[in-house]
Amino acid sequence: MSFKDKYFNKNLGNYPDQFQIGEWVYEKSEDLRYGTNPHQPAAFYRIKGNVKQPFGSYQILKEGKNGLSQTNLEDANQAVRILKYFNKPAAAVMKHLNPSGVAVQWENESLSSVYQKARDVDAQAAFGSSVVFNVKVDQETAEAIMSSIVENVYAPDFSEEALEVFKNFDKYKKNKEIRIVKLPDMTSLPKYIGNEAIPEIKVLQDGSLILALPYLTRIQDKNDLLTPSAVNKEQKKIECIRKPTEKEYDDLLFSWYVNIGVRSNGIVIAKNGVTLAVGTGEQDRVGALEQAIIKAKKKSKIGVSLEGASISSDGFFPFRDSIDLCACEGITAIIQPGGSVRDFEVIEACNEKKIAMVFTDERCFSHH
Repeated sequence: MSFKDKYFNKNLGNYPDQFQIGEWVYEKSEDLRYGTNPHQPAAFYRIKGNVKQPFGSYQILKEGKNGLSQTNLEDANQAVRILKYFNKPAAAVMKHLNPSGVAVQWENESLSSVYQKARDVDAQAAFGSSVVFNVKVDQETAEAIMSSIVENVYAPDFSEEALEVFKNFDKYKKNKEIRIVKLPDMTSLPKYIGNEAIPEIKVLQDGSLILALPYLTRIQDKNDLLTPSAVNKEQKKIECIRKPTEKEYDDLLFSWYVNIGVRSNGIVIAKNGVTLAVGTGEQDRVGALEQAIIKAKKKSKIGVSLEGASISSDGFFPFRDSIDLCACEGITAIIQPGGSVRDFEVIEACNEKKIAMVFTDERCFSHH
Protein backbone atom coordinates (compact mmCIF):
# COMPACT_ATOMS: atom_id res chain seq x y z
CA MET A 1 0.00 0.00 0.00
CA SER A 2 1.35 3.43 -0.96
CA PHE A 3 2.01 6.21 1.54
CA LYS A 4 -0.84 8.17 -0.04
CA ASP A 5 -3.33 5.30 0.38
CA LYS A 6 -2.27 4.64 3.96
CA TYR A 7 -2.51 8.32 4.81
CA PHE A 8 -5.96 8.68 3.28
CA ASN A 9 -7.34 5.52 4.86
CA LYS A 10 -6.09 6.51 8.26
CA ASN A 11 -7.27 10.11 8.25
CA LEU A 12 -10.45 10.42 6.21
CA GLY A 13 -12.48 8.47 8.73
CA ASN A 14 -11.45 10.87 11.47
CA TYR A 15 -13.41 13.77 10.08
CA PRO A 16 -16.62 14.18 12.13
CA ASP A 17 -20.06 13.60 10.65
CA GLN A 18 -21.06 17.03 11.89
CA PHE A 19 -19.85 19.92 14.01
CA GLN A 20 -21.24 23.25 15.14
CA ILE A 21 -19.91 26.81 15.09
CA GLY A 22 -22.27 29.27 16.71
CA GLU A 23 -25.77 28.70 15.36
CA TRP A 24 -24.59 26.83 12.28
CA VAL A 25 -24.45 23.04 12.26
CA TYR A 26 -22.24 21.59 9.51
CA GLU A 27 -22.89 18.04 8.32
CA LYS A 28 -20.46 16.01 6.27
CA SER A 29 -21.60 15.55 2.69
CA GLU A 30 -18.73 13.65 1.10
CA ASP A 31 -15.01 12.96 1.11
CA LEU A 32 -13.20 14.95 -1.54
CA ARG A 33 -10.60 13.56 -3.92
CA TYR A 34 -7.98 15.42 -1.91
CA GLY A 35 -7.32 18.81 -0.33
CA THR A 36 -4.92 21.37 -1.77
CA ASN A 37 -2.37 18.64 -2.61
CA PRO A 38 -2.86 14.92 -3.29
CA HIS A 39 -1.49 13.81 0.09
CA GLN A 40 -3.92 16.06 2.03
CA PRO A 41 -7.26 14.41 2.90
CA ALA A 42 -10.33 16.65 2.72
CA ALA A 43 -14.09 16.44 3.24
CA PHE A 44 -16.97 18.69 2.18
CA TYR A 45 -19.60 19.93 4.65
CA ARG A 46 -22.97 21.55 4.11
CA ILE A 47 -24.90 23.71 6.57
CA LYS A 48 -27.70 21.67 8.08
CA GLY A 49 -31.21 23.07 7.76
CA ASN A 50 -33.17 25.28 5.38
CA VAL A 51 -30.36 27.55 4.20
CA LYS A 52 -29.82 28.66 0.59
CA GLN A 53 -26.53 27.06 -0.42
CA PRO A 54 -25.54 27.07 -4.10
CA PHE A 55 -22.41 25.09 -3.26
CA GLY A 56 -24.16 22.97 -0.66
CA SER A 57 -26.61 21.89 -3.37
CA TYR A 58 -24.22 21.23 -6.24
CA GLN A 59 -24.80 18.18 -8.46
CA ILE A 60 -22.14 16.38 -10.46
CA LEU A 61 -23.78 15.67 -13.82
CA LYS A 62 -20.71 14.04 -15.33
CA GLU A 63 -17.93 12.43 -13.32
CA GLY A 64 -14.29 12.73 -14.27
CA LYS A 65 -11.65 10.13 -13.56
CA ASN A 66 -12.07 10.95 -9.87
CA GLY A 67 -14.27 13.25 -7.80
CA LEU A 68 -13.82 16.91 -6.97
CA SER A 69 -10.86 18.17 -4.97
CA GLN A 70 -10.77 21.04 -2.50
CA THR A 71 -9.05 23.22 -5.11
CA ASN A 72 -11.75 22.41 -7.68
CA LEU A 73 -14.40 23.77 -5.33
CA GLU A 74 -12.28 26.74 -4.28
CA ASP A 75 -11.75 27.71 -7.93
CA ALA A 76 -15.52 27.72 -8.43
CA ASN A 77 -16.00 29.67 -5.22
CA GLN A 78 -13.59 32.40 -6.34
CA ALA A 79 -15.33 32.60 -9.72
CA VAL A 80 -18.72 32.97 -8.04
CA ARG A 81 -17.33 35.85 -5.95
CA ILE A 82 -17.08 37.62 -9.31
CA LEU A 83 -19.97 36.29 -11.38
CA LYS A 84 -22.68 36.90 -8.77
CA TYR A 85 -22.43 40.63 -9.53
CA PHE A 86 -23.39 40.33 -13.21
CA ASN A 87 -26.93 40.38 -14.59
CA LYS A 88 -25.73 39.63 -18.13
CA PRO A 89 -24.26 36.26 -19.20
CA ALA A 90 -20.66 35.98 -18.01
CA ALA A 91 -17.85 33.44 -17.82
CA ALA A 92 -14.76 33.11 -15.62
CA VAL A 93 -11.80 30.89 -16.46
CA MET A 94 -10.02 29.93 -13.24
CA LYS A 95 -6.53 28.63 -12.41
CA HIS A 96 -5.11 28.34 -8.90
CA LEU A 97 -7.94 30.39 -7.37
CA ASN A 98 -7.37 33.36 -9.71
CA PRO A 99 -9.15 34.23 -12.94
CA SER A 100 -6.95 34.00 -16.03
CA GLY A 101 -9.81 35.65 -17.91
CA VAL A 102 -13.34 36.94 -17.31
CA ALA A 103 -15.86 38.26 -19.82
CA VAL A 104 -19.42 39.56 -19.69
CA GLN A 105 -21.82 39.77 -22.61
CA TRP A 106 -21.14 42.84 -24.78
CA GLU A 107 -23.70 44.00 -27.36
CA ASN A 108 -25.81 40.83 -27.29
CA GLU A 109 -23.02 38.44 -28.31
CA SER A 110 -23.49 34.70 -27.79
CA LEU A 111 -22.45 32.87 -24.63
CA SER A 112 -19.95 30.94 -26.73
CA SER A 113 -18.30 34.22 -27.76
CA VAL A 114 -18.24 35.41 -24.14
CA TYR A 115 -16.51 32.19 -23.07
CA GLN A 116 -13.98 32.22 -25.88
CA LYS A 117 -12.93 35.78 -25.08
CA ALA A 118 -12.46 34.88 -21.40
CA ARG A 119 -10.39 31.84 -22.45
CA ASP A 120 -8.29 33.47 -25.14
CA VAL A 121 -7.04 36.50 -23.22
CA ASP A 122 -4.67 33.95 -21.65
CA ALA A 123 -5.11 30.65 -23.45
CA GLN A 124 -1.86 29.32 -21.99
CA ALA A 125 -3.11 29.71 -18.42
CA ALA A 126 -6.56 28.44 -19.43
CA PHE A 127 -5.13 24.98 -20.21
CA GLY A 128 -6.59 22.55 -17.66
CA SER A 129 -8.79 25.23 -16.11
CA SER A 130 -12.09 25.33 -14.28
CA VAL A 131 -14.73 27.32 -16.18
CA VAL A 132 -17.69 28.88 -14.40
CA PHE A 133 -20.82 30.47 -15.90
CA ASN A 134 -23.68 32.44 -14.36
CA VAL A 135 -26.23 31.20 -16.94
CA LYS A 136 -27.31 27.94 -18.58
CA VAL A 137 -24.70 26.47 -20.92
CA ASP A 138 -25.89 25.74 -24.48
CA GLN A 139 -24.61 23.39 -27.17
CA GLU A 140 -22.48 25.97 -29.00
CA THR A 141 -20.71 26.94 -25.78
CA ALA A 142 -20.17 23.28 -24.84
CA GLU A 143 -18.51 22.67 -28.21
CA ALA A 144 -16.22 25.66 -27.64
CA ILE A 145 -15.31 24.30 -24.19
CA MET A 146 -14.49 20.86 -25.60
CA SER A 147 -12.11 22.33 -28.20
CA SER A 148 -9.41 22.72 -25.52
CA ILE A 149 -8.44 21.03 -22.24
CA VAL A 150 -10.81 21.94 -19.39
CA GLU A 151 -11.03 19.99 -16.12
CA ASN A 152 -14.29 21.30 -14.65
CA VAL A 153 -17.34 23.24 -15.82
CA TYR A 154 -19.80 24.81 -13.37
CA ALA A 155 -23.08 26.49 -14.30
CA PRO A 156 -26.64 26.91 -12.98
CA ASP A 157 -27.83 24.53 -15.70
CA PHE A 158 -26.92 22.80 -18.96
CA SER A 159 -29.06 22.09 -22.01
CA GLU A 160 -29.57 18.43 -22.97
CA GLU A 161 -27.63 19.12 -26.17
CA ALA A 162 -24.73 20.57 -24.17
CA LEU A 163 -24.62 17.48 -21.94
CA GLU A 164 -24.49 15.25 -25.02
CA VAL A 165 -21.48 17.23 -26.27
CA PHE A 166 -19.68 16.76 -22.94
CA LYS A 167 -20.34 13.02 -23.06
CA ASN A 168 -19.20 12.57 -26.68
CA PHE A 169 -15.96 10.73 -25.95
CA ASP A 170 -15.35 9.63 -29.54
CA LYS A 171 -15.14 13.20 -30.83
CA TYR A 172 -13.47 14.80 -27.81
CA LYS A 173 -11.09 12.15 -26.49
CA LYS A 174 -8.65 14.69 -25.07
CA ASN A 175 -11.38 15.98 -22.75
CA LYS A 176 -12.78 12.60 -21.78
CA GLU A 177 -12.38 13.19 -18.04
CA ILE A 178 -14.06 16.62 -17.92
CA ARG A 179 -16.34 17.11 -14.89
CA ILE A 180 -19.71 18.86 -15.31
CA VAL A 181 -21.21 20.36 -12.17
CA LYS A 182 -24.59 22.00 -11.76
CA LEU A 183 -24.30 24.92 -9.35
CA PRO A 184 -27.72 26.37 -8.47
CA ASP A 185 -28.64 30.06 -8.72
CA MET A 186 -25.74 32.09 -7.36
CA THR A 187 -27.70 35.36 -7.29
CA SER A 188 -28.99 34.43 -3.83
CA LEU A 189 -25.51 34.93 -2.39
CA PRO A 190 -24.74 38.15 -0.45
CA LYS A 191 -23.09 40.88 -2.52
CA TYR A 192 -23.54 44.31 -1.00
CA ILE A 193 -22.95 45.85 2.41
CA GLY A 194 -26.10 45.27 4.45
CA ASN A 195 -26.86 41.85 2.91
CA GLU A 196 -27.09 39.03 5.46
CA ALA A 197 -23.98 36.87 5.26
CA ILE A 198 -22.56 33.87 7.10
CA PRO A 199 -19.02 34.52 8.45
CA GLU A 200 -16.02 33.04 6.72
CA ILE A 201 -13.82 30.69 8.73
CA LYS A 202 -10.02 30.80 8.58
CA VAL A 203 -7.99 28.17 10.43
CA LEU A 204 -4.50 28.98 11.70
CA GLN A 205 -1.63 26.50 12.00
CA ASP A 206 -2.43 25.56 15.62
CA GLY A 207 -6.15 25.06 14.96
CA SER A 208 -7.17 28.51 16.18
CA LEU A 209 -10.04 30.04 14.20
CA ILE A 210 -10.80 33.46 12.78
CA LEU A 211 -14.44 34.27 12.01
CA ALA A 212 -14.82 37.22 9.64
CA LEU A 213 -17.59 38.81 7.61
CA PRO A 214 -17.07 37.89 3.95
CA TYR A 215 -16.28 40.68 1.50
CA LEU A 216 -19.33 42.76 0.62
CA THR A 217 -19.03 45.90 -1.50
CA ARG A 218 -20.78 49.26 -1.22
CA ILE A 219 -20.51 49.73 -5.00
CA GLN A 220 -23.81 48.83 -6.69
CA ASP A 221 -23.63 51.21 -9.66
CA LYS A 222 -21.73 54.24 -10.94
CA ASN A 223 -23.62 56.56 -8.57
CA ASP A 224 -21.74 54.98 -5.65
CA LEU A 225 -18.37 56.03 -7.10
CA LEU A 226 -16.66 59.16 -5.79
CA THR A 227 -14.89 61.96 -7.64
CA PRO A 228 -11.29 61.94 -6.36
CA SER A 229 -10.16 65.01 -4.44
CA ALA A 230 -7.27 65.76 -2.09
CA VAL A 231 -5.46 68.57 -0.29
CA ASN A 232 -1.66 68.92 -0.24
CA LYS A 233 0.60 70.28 2.51
CA GLU A 234 0.08 73.83 1.28
CA GLN A 235 -3.70 73.33 1.67
CA LYS A 236 -4.19 73.45 -2.07
CA LYS A 237 -7.17 71.38 -3.16
CA ILE A 238 -7.23 69.28 -6.30
CA GLU A 239 -10.02 67.27 -7.97
CA CYS A 240 -9.92 64.81 -10.84
CA ILE A 241 -11.03 66.76 -13.91
CA ARG A 242 -12.10 64.18 -16.47
CA LYS A 243 -15.18 62.06 -15.79
CA PRO A 244 -15.45 58.57 -17.25
CA THR A 245 -17.54 58.01 -20.36
CA GLU A 246 -20.51 55.64 -20.09
CA LYS A 247 -18.46 52.88 -21.72
CA GLU A 248 -15.61 53.51 -19.28
CA TYR A 249 -18.05 53.37 -16.35
CA ASP A 250 -19.19 49.93 -17.57
CA ASP A 251 -15.61 48.67 -17.79
CA LEU A 252 -14.63 50.23 -14.47
CA LEU A 253 -17.48 48.52 -12.62
CA PHE A 254 -16.77 45.26 -14.45
CA SER A 255 -13.07 45.39 -13.55
CA TRP A 256 -13.87 46.23 -9.91
CA TYR A 257 -16.16 43.22 -9.52
CA VAL A 258 -13.55 40.97 -11.16
CA ASN A 259 -10.90 42.27 -8.77
CA ILE A 260 -13.00 41.05 -5.83
CA GLY A 261 -12.02 37.50 -6.88
CA VAL A 262 -8.33 38.28 -7.54
CA ARG A 263 -5.54 37.67 -5.06
CA SER A 264 -3.98 40.92 -3.85
CA ASN A 265 -2.12 42.90 -4.90
CA GLY A 266 -4.59 42.85 -7.77
CA ILE A 267 -4.77 44.86 -10.99
CA VAL A 268 -7.41 44.13 -13.65
CA ILE A 269 -7.21 45.67 -17.13
CA ALA A 270 -10.54 45.59 -18.96
CA LYS A 271 -12.04 46.76 -22.24
CA ASN A 272 -15.45 46.10 -23.77
CA GLY A 273 -16.47 43.73 -20.99
CA VAL A 274 -13.45 41.43 -21.04
CA THR A 275 -10.31 41.31 -18.92
CA LEU A 276 -7.32 42.00 -21.14
CA ALA A 277 -5.08 40.87 -18.28
CA VAL A 278 -5.02 40.21 -14.55
CA GLY A 279 -2.00 41.12 -12.43
CA THR A 280 -2.16 39.21 -9.17
CA GLY A 281 -0.19 38.18 -6.11
CA GLU A 282 2.54 40.79 -6.47
CA GLN A 283 4.08 42.38 -3.39
CA ASP A 284 3.95 45.92 -4.82
CA ARG A 285 1.25 47.74 -6.73
CA VAL A 286 3.24 48.95 -9.71
CA GLY A 287 4.63 45.40 -10.00
CA ALA A 288 1.07 44.06 -10.34
CA LEU A 289 0.36 46.66 -13.03
CA GLU A 290 3.57 45.82 -14.90
CA GLN A 291 2.70 42.12 -14.72
CA ALA A 292 -0.78 42.77 -16.14
CA ILE A 293 0.56 44.90 -19.00
CA ILE A 294 3.12 42.26 -19.95
CA LYS A 295 0.40 39.58 -19.94
CA ALA A 296 -1.89 41.70 -22.11
CA LYS A 297 0.85 42.29 -24.68
CA LYS A 298 2.30 38.79 -24.80
CA LYS A 299 -0.49 36.33 -23.99
CA SER A 300 -3.78 37.68 -25.31
CA LYS A 301 -5.16 36.12 -28.50
CA ILE A 302 -8.23 38.35 -28.84
CA GLY A 303 -6.41 41.22 -30.56
CA VAL A 304 -7.61 44.11 -28.40
CA SER A 305 -5.15 46.94 -27.70
CA LEU A 306 -4.74 48.69 -24.35
CA GLU A 307 -5.67 52.00 -25.95
CA GLY A 308 -8.87 53.18 -24.26
CA ALA A 309 -8.81 50.40 -21.66
CA SER A 310 -9.78 50.77 -18.00
CA ILE A 311 -8.11 49.36 -14.89
CA SER A 312 -9.09 48.56 -11.34
CA SER A 313 -6.75 48.39 -8.38
CA ASP A 314 -7.76 46.56 -5.20
CA GLY A 315 -5.75 49.03 -3.08
CA PHE A 316 -4.77 52.66 -3.41
CA PHE A 317 -1.84 53.82 -5.54
CA PRO A 318 0.94 54.91 -3.16
CA PHE A 319 2.80 56.83 -5.90
CA ARG A 320 2.08 58.41 -9.27
CA ASP A 321 4.35 55.91 -11.07
CA SER A 322 1.40 53.62 -11.82
CA ILE A 323 -0.54 56.51 -13.39
CA ASP A 324 2.41 57.45 -15.60
CA LEU A 325 2.70 53.81 -16.70
CA CYS A 326 -1.04 53.66 -17.51
CA ALA A 327 -0.72 56.80 -19.64
CA CYS A 328 2.20 55.32 -21.59
CA GLU A 329 0.02 52.32 -22.50
CA GLY A 330 -3.05 54.35 -23.54
CA ILE A 331 -5.19 53.37 -20.52
CA THR A 332 -7.80 56.08 -20.04
CA ALA A 333 -9.79 55.27 -16.88
CA ILE A 334 -8.98 54.04 -13.36
CA ILE A 335 -11.03 52.80 -10.41
CA GLN A 336 -9.30 52.51 -7.04
CA PRO A 337 -10.07 52.92 -3.33
CA GLY A 338 -8.22 56.20 -2.74
CA GLY A 339 -6.91 57.11 0.70
CA SER A 340 -3.18 57.36 0.02
CA VAL A 341 -1.16 60.17 1.63
CA ARG A 342 -0.11 60.92 -1.96
CA ASP A 343 -3.62 61.10 -3.44
CA PHE A 344 -2.86 64.69 -4.44
CA GLU A 345 0.09 63.57 -6.61
CA VAL A 346 -1.92 60.70 -8.08
CA ILE A 347 -4.84 62.98 -9.01
CA GLU A 348 -2.40 65.54 -10.40
CA ALA A 349 -0.90 62.85 -12.62
CA CYS A 350 -4.36 61.86 -13.90
CA ASN A 351 -5.14 65.49 -14.76
CA GLU A 352 -1.83 65.88 -16.56
CA LYS A 353 -2.43 62.72 -18.59
CA LYS A 354 -6.19 63.38 -19.11
CA ILE A 355 -7.08 60.09 -17.40
CA ALA A 356 -10.49 59.66 -15.73
CA MET A 357 -10.39 58.25 -12.22
CA VAL A 358 -12.99 57.35 -9.57
CA PHE A 359 -12.65 56.31 -5.95
CA THR A 360 -14.56 53.46 -4.29
CA ASP A 361 -13.68 54.50 -0.72
CA GLU A 362 -13.09 50.81 0.05
CA ARG A 363 -10.47 48.28 -0.91
CA CYS A 364 -11.17 44.72 -2.00
CA PHE A 365 -8.08 42.84 -0.86
CA SER A 366 -8.29 39.07 -1.09
CA HIS A 367 -5.50 37.17 0.69
CA HIS A 368 -6.86 33.70 -0.11
